[in-house]
Amino acid sequence: MEETYTRSGPVGPDGLFSVEGMTVVVTGGATGIGRMVAGGFAAGRARVVLVSRRPEAGEEAAAQLRASGCCEVVIGDLSTAEGVDRVVARVLAVAPVVDVLVHNAGATWVGPLEDHPYDAFDAVWAVNVKAVFRMTVGLLPGLRAAVAARPGEPARVITIGSIDGGPVVSPVENYAYGASKAAVHQLTRHLARRLAGERVTVNAVAPGLFATSMTAELLADPAQRERLVAGIPLGRLGRAEDVAGAALFLASRAGAYVTGVVLPIDGGESGCG
Repeated sequence: MEETYTRSGPVGPDGLFSVEGMTVVVTGGATGIGRMVAGGFAAGRARVVLVSRRPEAGEEAAAQLRASGCCEVVIGDLSTAEGVDRVVARVLAVAPVVDVLVHNAGATWVGPLEDHPYDAFDAVWAVNVKAVFRMTVGLLPGLRAAVAARPGEPARVITIGSIDGGPVVSPVENYAYGASKAAVHQLTRHLARRLAGERVTVNAVAPGLFATSMTAELLADPAQRERLVAGIPLGRLGRAEDVAGAALFLASRAGAYVTGVVLPIDGGESGCG
C-alpha cells in the first residue's frame, strides 16, 4: 500500500506544504531573493540557517526572521574554495542534519561587450557555479543525515537560477552572469540524476524580474522599469511570496516527487512572453 501519511500528518493542505521542524540552509539569505525565501521558511516554522558574507546584514536579517521562528547566522565568503570549506564546516557544526539546502548566493557583472573583462567570468562563476557544486558535496553528510532521520522523505537541494540562464536572453549586458545561470540549470539536472538514488532531490528555481539590490539600478529609471514590466505577460514584478512559495513547494511533501526541474517564476516571460 502506498504511503499516505507523513511526519506532518495525513496528506492534505497542511501536511502537504508543511516545512515545520525542518532545518533549512540558505546561502546569501540576508538580502534579495535569499531573504524572501528564508522568510517563507521561517514563517513555516522551519529552523533557518542563513549564510551571509556580511556580518551586519546577516545579523539584521536573522533578527527579523526570529520574529517568525528560529534563525541562526553563519558568516562566510563563498568566492573561494577555502571559503566554501569554512562555511561548510561552520554549517555542519550548528546543523549536522540539513533537510533543505538553498543555493542563493550570487554575483553579477554588467558591462559592454568590448569591455567585459575576462576576470568577470572567474568572479561570477566562482560564486554562482563552483560554490554550488563544492558546497553541495561538502554538505552531503548533513543531507544524508536528514534522509536517515526521516525514512521515506527526501532531503532537498534548491538552486536559484534565473530566466537569464535561458531561454530568455537579457537585454542587459551581463554575459558572465547569464552563462553562469545556464550552467546552474545544467548542474542542477546533473546533481539530480546522481543523487536521486540517495533520496536527495535537486531542483532549480529560475526567477524573472524581482525588485532586489541586484536589479535596483536596472529599475531605477521609471521609463525603463515600465518597459521591462510591459514585457512580462502578468504585468508586474515578482513578489516575495512568489519565489518563497516555489521554494516551499519543492521543500515540502508536495514536491517530494519532483527532481531535476528548472521552475521559472517569471510571470510568463519565458513561457509565453
